[in-house]
Amino acid sequence: MPGPPLEMEPVEPQSLKKLSLKSLKRALDLFSPSHGQFAAPDSESGIKTAPGQPLKHVNSSVADDKCRGSAPSNALALTGPADSCDSQKEGTQNALLVGPSLQPKTQNNVGTSGKGTAMVSASAPFSERLTTSAIIERIPSKWPRPVWHRPWKNYRVRNSITLKVDEMSVIVVCDFMVISGHLGWVRSVAFDPSNNWFCTGSADRTIKIWDVASGRLKLTLTGHIEQIRGYSKHTYMFSAGDDKQVKCWDLEQNKVIRSYHGHLSGVYCLALHPTIDILLTGGRDSVCRVWDIRTKMQIFALSGHDNTVCSVFTRPTDPQVVTGSHDTTIKFWDLRYGKTMSTLTHHKKSVRAMAPHPKEHSFASASADNIKKFSLPKGEFLHNMLSSQQKTIINTMAVNEDGVMATGGDNGSLWFWDWRSGHNFQQAHTIVQPGSLDSEAGIYALSYDVTGTRLVSCEADKTIKMWKEDETATEQTHPLNFKPPKDIRRF
Repeated sequence: MPGPPLEMEPVEPQSLKKLSLKSLKRALDLFSPSHGQFAAPDSESGIKTAPGQPLKHVNSSVADDKCRGSAPSNALALTGPADSCDSQKEGTQNALLVGPSLQPKTQNNVGTSGKGTAMVSASAPFSERLTTSAIIERIPSKWPRPVWHRPWKNYRVRNSITLKVDEMSVIVVCDFMVISGHLGWVRSVAFDPSNNWFCTGSADRTIKIWDVASGRLKLTLTGHIEQIRGYSKHTYMFSAGDDKQVKCWDLEQNKVIRSYHGHLSGVYCLALHPTIDILLTGGRDSVCRVWDIRTKMQIFALSGHDNTVCSVFTRPTDPQVVTGSHDTTIKFWDLRYGKTMSTLTHHKKSVRAMAPHPKEHSFASASADNIKKFSLPKGEFLHNMLSSQQKTIINTMAVNEDGVMATGGDNGSLWFWDWRSGHNFQQAHTIVQPGSLDSEAGIYALSYDVTGTRLVSCEADKTIKMWKEDETATEQTHPLNFKPPKDIRRF
């Protein structure tokens, strides 16, 4: 027989807010008891770490020592009062400080430094506390020591002057510190492969040829209608200027035999390929043009820069053409297809000058922000030149086989660097000739002779100076003042 019916009590409906608060309370009940407390030590794994060392497995006795309040030397541990484990359960927060170990060395030392280190409390005396640098092994500097070079000096050039006195010719031999003859800024220079003479181009629209030994003027050529920017010596001599013209000169006849037309604006730089009869010119039209010397035909127009192409050099192997521009980039070009191989964007200012090393597979580039060194053929960045910067716009640079790099600035500064280490071992400053303004102290062109023992500088005060090493200098009279960089990661 069925029993009496069950009485059903009505269920009170709960609001959504009440249900959410109930769910939140259950979450707090789940996590709040252990909130702010350290996790219990895992004695089974027994894993501890040492400063600067990878994870290593040690005996589980080390973890037991931790609970007893003793920390093994040279290991990271949480230390505090004697009842360390109890204080952790109560939520006591202990300060983690690095300091020398107050415990004797044990057999459970982890690490290879040989000096015991452990965590000490904040109440330890200051003499027992050490900074993080005390436990980090200092990396010795691997920066190469520079090679000692003799300082360079401006030397006198002996020249003879013919004077007429009462219808009689008198030859006077004088020594000059500078070579003068141009009527405008001297913008370019190039040496003859025989090393007997060199030529210079100027803003006075003339090309002058000088004797290397005496500095005497041998010949003056005219033909450009604007200032001459670039030179390159081959079987013939090539010149380029702001008049958009590129000319080929026959010095046996002293006249122009070829002209190369195609640039839309002034031509700023010029280079010859070392193994092929190819001429390269770059200018204000942001294009580097490749010419066939014999046929005067344009082979390629290497376009890709966004601003003036102001420096170019060539190599017999890839990349055969390297250009620098005012758009702060350096581009490597494939001469077979006329396309860009890679682009370097390390500079933040205009790349006005570049110089490859005569023997090594590397080159340097200069701008107003820094002088950087790259490797070839991939263009990997090696390092910046050390010491304080030249603090000016660098217009030109040159490197000889002995590893001496010279850079000329817009303020007349001429600095000499060691190529291997980037150490600046000499800082010279040119003096303008009488009658010129101090602002006309800029150096626009530098070039070593074939032997690399003489340097010619072309300047804005219309003069040409010749430099050579001081043979009387020794390592005792001019010691090498070199300090390796502190932070090698910068370079």
